[in-house]
Amino acid sequence: MPSQGDKAPEFTLPRDGGGEVSLTGLFPKKVVLYFYPKDDTPGCTTEALDFTRLADEFAGAGTVVVGISKDSVKAHDRFCKKHGLGIILGSDEDGQVCEDYGVWVEKNMYGRTYMGIERTTFLIDATGTIARVWPKVKVNGHADQVLDAARAL
Repeated sequence: MPSQGDKAPEFTLPRDGGGEVSLTGLFPKKVVLYFYPKDDTPGCTTEALDFTRLADEFAGAGTVVVGISKDSVKAHDRFCKKHGLGIILGSDEDGQVCEDYGVWVEKNMYGRTYMGIERTTFLIDATGTIARVWPKVKVNGHADQVLDAARAL
């Protein structure tokens, strides 16, 4: 997993609503890149709604928020429409970006081992350097913590 001070891995992904999102295409803004397991599941919905609720404040801090999962663009479009989301969602169906950021990991639930996305957030400065990493994110209050860090950057 890339760490604070590392150069953030470049990516270009298809996004909700059509088109693409790329890391370098977002500069000179700061970027919040948050990885989440699955569209329209309880924790992921709460996290997306929290980032949406704070979208204007992130914009005011010169920061753009991008959520990434392995869901398809079609699934992202349904998720955005159903919940009125106001953030960018990138579709990493082949999992390459998840691999590059070290969030595709072995997980364990109810004694069953499987591969999945570990909920992780990266704050990337305007030069492409990782300023902060939140591994194993707990959703409640997380978006507010990230906003505070983005404002301080």
